[in-house]
Amino acid sequence: MNLFLSSEKVKSIIEAILFISEKPVPLKTLNSIFNIQETQIKKIVDELIHDYKKRNAGILIINMDGSYQMVTNPEHAEWIKVFKNLNSCNKLSEQAMETLAIIAYKQPITKAEIDRIRGVNSENAIKTLIEKRLIKIVGKKEVPGRPFLYGTTREFLKLFGISNLNELPGINEIQNNAA
Repeated sequence: MNLFLSSEKVKSIIEAILFISEKPVPLKTLNSIFNIQETQIKKIVDELIHDYKKRNAGILIINMDGSYQMVTNPEHAEWIKVFKNLNSCNKLSEQAMETLAIIAYKQPITKAEIDRIRGVNSENAIKTLIEKRLIKIVGKKEVPGRPFLYGTTREFLKLFGISNLNELPGINEIQNNAA
């Protein structure tokens, strides 16, 4: 043990290192930081792992072939998805929100039809919405060129807290709320 650091202090420092590291941290790296026997470092990390598991924390420390990393507790995956969806909606541009509304109300719809309604090219907005899994390609229109048809996804329904598209507010409701 390092003469100047208690076991609890080393544990706290390891916890901070694992928290900020984007990649798993090898036991050898932790050992070189503290200049402590590898068995002692492993014992401290194992205590940390046990501490997190014991209190059923939202964060866990896992051992991946002798390297350690903090990860979210898989038991909370559904809540994390909800948060990420809320967060992704907040990050949608005005153009993406406008495009999403058009798709939600007019689906299935082609890019050309969306562009006609918006009056501008919607390619980037469509790409963003697909990346965020809020829309998807639902088929091809039976016209020359067979353009893709877009529709909303289950993620879209979850994001807006509805179970089906019939629960979307009607045009009259939207106009009344805007007034």
